[in-house]
Amino acid sequence: MGDRNDIGVIGLGVMGANLARNLASRGFRVAGYNRNPERVQDLGREHPEAGLDLTSSLEAFTRGLARPRKVILLVSAGPAVGAMLAQLDPLLEAGDIVVDAGNSLYSDTDRRLREPRAWAFLGMGVSGGEEGALRGPAIMPGGDRAAYETLKPFLEAIAARSASGPCVAYCGSGSAGHFVKMVHNGIEYGDMQLIAETALLLRQGLGLTAAQAAEVFEDWNRGDLESYLVEITARILRTPDPQDRDGAPLVDAILDRAAQKGTGQWTVMAAADLGVPIPTLAAAVEARSLSADRPRRLEAARLFPGSNLAGFGDLGPEDLRDALYASKIASYTQGFDLLRRASDVHHFGTSLAEVARIWTAGCIIRARFLDDVVRAFSRNGPAQDGGPELLVFAPFFAQALALRVPAWRKVVAAAALAGLPIPGLAASLAWFDTLRTSPGSASLIQAQRDYFGAHTYERLDHPGQAVHTSWPGTSLDDTGGPGRPVPM
Repeated sequence: MGDRNDIGVIGLGVMGANLARNLASRGFRVAGYNRNPERVQDLGREHPEAGLDLTSSLEAFTRGLARPRKVILLVSAGPAVGAMLAQLDPLLEAGDIVVDAGNSLYSDTDRRLREPRAWAFLGMGVSGGEEGALRGPAIMPGGDRAAYETLKPFLEAIAARSASGPCVAYCGSGSAGHFVKMVHNGIEYGDMQLIAETALLLRQGLGLTAAQAAEVFEDWNRGDLESYLVEITARILRTPDPQDRDGAPLVDAILDRAAQKGTGQWTVMAAADLGVPIPTLAAAVEARSLSADRPRRLEAARLFPGSNLAGFGDLGPEDLRDALYASKIASYTQGFDLLRRASDVHHFGTSLAEVARIWTAGCIIRARFLDDVVRAFSRNGPAQDGGPELLVFAPFFAQALALRVPAWRKVVAAAALAGLPIPGLAASLAWFDTLRTSPGSASLIQAQRDYFGAHTYERLDHPGQAVHTSWPGTSLDDTGGPGRPVPM
């Protein structure tokens, strides 16, 4: 290795190897490091056309990088990242840049940013899976702005492209890049759950075969619901089981136990910390957790059998389409609300319009829908300075939702009567109704809290002023009179 490589990639698993090949295909000289010599040899033998400068020596890897050194790290999130940074530290110098491009928890990135070091460290989300890494992912960098500008030509060259340009943009300071990627994955959980529930209703509620349901999804993919996930759902439903002579659907042979790697749970935890309601995304995470407990589900099916599909007699695929689209609006509204709140609290400076724009291609949740999200948040300038308080308040989405509410209610009601599980669709509708109902149920909750714990409440005629009442029947009932103001 000589001092000749433009950029280096550490970690040559599927994602790292494909990202290195992507960089090489754009004309960059690329170094690659993996601690396993066999992996280094295999990659060089399998893809000689890439011209990668590969090694299992970290010292040789860093020596071969042109200054300032630019290193993309793609190793397992967690302790492996910290261990690699510790190994790199004595080999780097001021001006060098290391980018953690894995699915690291944003708070881990915050901690690493606080560690003293001479070189720059960035957190960067990458979405698109192994194909995206090779052909063009959506890229979400955050952290030191000057370091990002140094890396920008490389990232723009390898990113997916949509009508608005390369799907990469500076997401903000600190751990903004990993936070944005985490929320992307949370929305992805929601999208997948909503689509899976809709497929369940098409097949078990409306009685469609897998092939017929595939036709429905193919039709939807030519309209407002056009997206990568809807597209692959149609393909999945059409795929026959290679082990079944009669060509039964492969999806019916797959154990209904969903796995998860943690980013959805992180999204729910972050939302709870920031006080942002994301019930659709939370329902998706909980549904996966419940699916994992198959023995209990089988016992429950034995104890509580039966369903009533009579409510589906008046429903058609178009009703399910509208319910899916309405729930999707709710889900994205929740996700972008979380991004806005995090940007305000953590001072990220994230542009919601730019986030939506870089998600229009390359990433798993890419969809026609996102073009409308971009327009909604671009209407009044950068998102941190303007745009709707909630995505659902944007005129386009408010109108789109209002048109679909009747079908949405019919679908959720029919599923509930039939006993078919739709936690995502139902949570989305409950979120919408809670948002639009005033007065709601919280007034009684506040009264209960004040009754048993003297936690106070606010009156409609004096908002902002804490009030406590000596409620009848309590041990402190000395007056029975009206509530009295107390210091906030």
